[in-house]
Amino acid sequence: MLYDNLPQLIKIIVVGSLTYIGLIIILRITGKRTLTQMNAFDFIVTVALGSTLATATLSKDTPLAEGLTGLGLLILLQFLVSWLYVRVPFFSRLIKSEPRLLFYQGEFKSKAMQHERITREELLQAARNQGILSLSQIEAIVLETNGKFSIIKTGEEKDYSTLENVRAD
Repeated sequence: MLYDNLPQLIKIIVVGSLTYIGLIIILRITGKRTLTQMNAFDFIVTVALGSTLATATLSKDTPLAEGLTGLGLLILLQFLVSWLYVRVPFFSRLIKSEPRLLFYQGEFKSKAMQHERITREELLQAARNQGILSLSQIEAIVLETNGKFSIIKTGEEKDYSTLENVRAD
């Protein structure tokens, strides 16, 4: 049997569509920053939004107004946190970690790698993913605040301005 409750299927279609439209409207009002995955905190909020959307859509016990209120609250809190993050230095340090230098000028930074729980093999894989055949082609590898690796290739320009906020221990 494909389904046993046609009214429930219709409710899922109607509530799911309205909740989705409501989410789009709320996100357009609050701006692009609401869903950027810049760090673990932003990722958690994104997962919570998905969970709230699913609950509002599929739960028999959650009215549409409550689902939209939950979505609105999460987005409002994310907006508040990002507003404080941009304006209050203490708050930004509390929420977001610093980028970390893991490889620099031919040397793996083992203390930093151990602290970040990153292996040499993972750095080699990241280099291969960028089409790099030799570590001599790499000036630096940085673990960014969003968990991704930035690989800076060796080049003629050496002012290192993109490394100014990277923790190097």
